[in-house]
Amino acid sequence: MSESPRRELSSVHTSNFPDLLRHFNMSLAVTTYQAGQMIFLRPDGDTLNTHFRTLDRPMGLAYHQGHLAIGCGAQIFECFNVPAVAHKLPPEGRHDACFMPRRSHLTGDIDIHEMVLSKDDKLWFVNTSFSCLCNLDLRSSFFPVWYPPFITQLVPEDRCHLNGLALVDGQPQFVTALGISNHADGWRENKNGGGVVIDITTDQIVLDGLSMPHSPRWYRDRLWLLESGQGSFGWVDQPAGKYQKLCDLPGYTRGLDFVGPLAFVGLSQVRESDVFGGVPLANRLSQRLCGIYVVNIESGDVVAFLHFTGDVQEVFAVQTLPDMLYPEFINEDNEWLRHTYVLPEA
Repeated sequence: MSESPRRELSSVHTSNFPDLLRHFNMSLAVTTYQAGQMIFLRPDGDTLNTHFRTLDRPMGLAYHQGHLAIGCGAQIFECFNVPAVAHKLPPEGRHDACFMPRRSHLTGDIDIHEMVLSKDDKLWFVNTSFSCLCNLDLRSSFFPVWYPPFITQLVPEDRCHLNGLALVDGQPQFVTALGISNHADGWRENKNGGGVVIDITTDQIVLDGLSMPHSPRWYRDRLWLLESGQGSFGWVDQPAGKYQKLCDLPGYTRGLDFVGPLAFVGLSQVRESDVFGGVPLANRLSQRLCGIYVVNIESGDVVAFLHFTGDVQEVFAVQTLPDMLYPEFINEDNEWLRHTYVLPEA
């Protein structure tokens, strides 16, 4: 029997990245479906510890008050921080959080993209295959809540490549899609300029003409956005109906979160394929980078970065984890899972 080749999961980073995380008392969670990993970025002395956990095609991440949801190939894991376990993990006193799965929901292969937890801790996720926004219930694979006004059937045809989801005041409001299409894979016909932002509370298209938009985020009274096909980061000027670019970055931009004046932006190398081939970014840069870039949103300057230099070539989600510097995620250690019991608080 031959063994599967071991992945090379190496990275390099700017020297200030660990102190930056310490300054904000936080760590980062990152998913890469291409490499099948969820990664915790944790400060460890002068270095940034990249802690890998194997999952089946992890993509969307959502976090709210100790609740971490992970969208995978055919299921969603909902995990919760168990501090009592964190304090027992070796080396003693090292970990300050430990996420353990509490439940798993089988959705089938629906190409889950972005996920959010609303202010009432309800999980919302983008079902890209069926072109809709969903919740979970006990009986169904998924519970459709909203779909774009141009979609007439909920069928697994990825008609518009619905992908991104933004909360405003703790409730879902904006989504991104790669095209306005009502037939199978129709979004592929205009990757360079067919992308849109939609307000789900009004069904109105807020912005169009975008190249593969992803990761809408409402932050500091502004709708931020990644125009992935251009490799750029910016915001939506809603009164003018325009995308205002803040900066260009050296990769396919996807995955975004904020803390203070800083944005954490995921970058992917992207392959020359039927999906990514011919997008403006491929013409601008012959070689792209994969990693996390930290951008000052007041100046547009890059203040820190991490580059993945091994087998990790694509990043999907970037999620800040506040008030924890050295979290752990236990999904395979049978002894911890079998002998950990979480009881209701008195």
